[in-house]
Amino acid sequence: MNSCEISFAGMGLTALHSGALYLAGDGMLVVSDLHLGRSERVAREAGPLLPPYEVRQTLERLQADLAATGAGTVLCLGDSFDDTAAASGLGAAERAQLLALQEGRRWIWVEGNHDPGPLGLGGTHLSELRLGPLTFRHIALAGEVSGEVSGHYHPKLGLPGAGRARPCFLFDAHRLILPAYGCYTGGLSARSPVLAALFEGPVQAVVTGRRALRVPVTAGAADARSAAPGPGQRRKAS
Repeated sequence: MNSCEISFAGMGLTALHSGALYLAGDGMLVVSDLHLGRSERVAREAGPLLPPYEVRQTLERLQADLAATGAGTVLCLGDSFDDTAAASGLGAAERAQLLALQEGRRWIWVEGNHDPGPLGLGGTHLSELRLGPLTFRHIALAGEVSGEVSGHYHPKLGLPGAGRARPCFLFDAHRLILPAYGCYTGGLSARSPVLAALFEGPVQAVVTGRRALRVPVTAGAADARSAAPGPGQRRKAS
């Protein structure tokens, strides 16, 4: 399995190259910001037409991760659909594909800012989930936290000579932010002051793609906080 081990809040976690997080001890796979139905929502709002395959591709990647890990629980960490209408308008084939993934598993929808959690699609709906030393929520809370796991910001990081920026996990000793798992999702630079303001100590990233690669991002947040944001950095592409 193409992955990177992370020690966080006294637990061993596995960051997969797909952008999913696996908790082997709990048999739980965590994914954030699937944004299913994004192409349909953009078309509905008279935006540019996108290839209508992102739901199928995202669910196929999730199916592969479930097969590789054998996870019995799936935690969707918010913004699972691009909006409420996208959840209710899911096509019959894609709905069947999603329900097949849920079969025989515990499935938890955490509410996001794009959707409160889809209704009529099975699973349990929560505002957040506490599991041992970890607290799972969609948006990171400002201030001091311990063991917080969240999504929302779609962090990305570019590496020298590696081409375009890739979705990445970001973490320090106290909080962990997951990349967006869905197709057609934008992103925010891992070095953005918006993200730097959330971290206190040395920040590490696990860059996703063909292989999971762990790299340092900063030695601390102070320098990034004092830097002026670049154009568009304060807006999350979601």
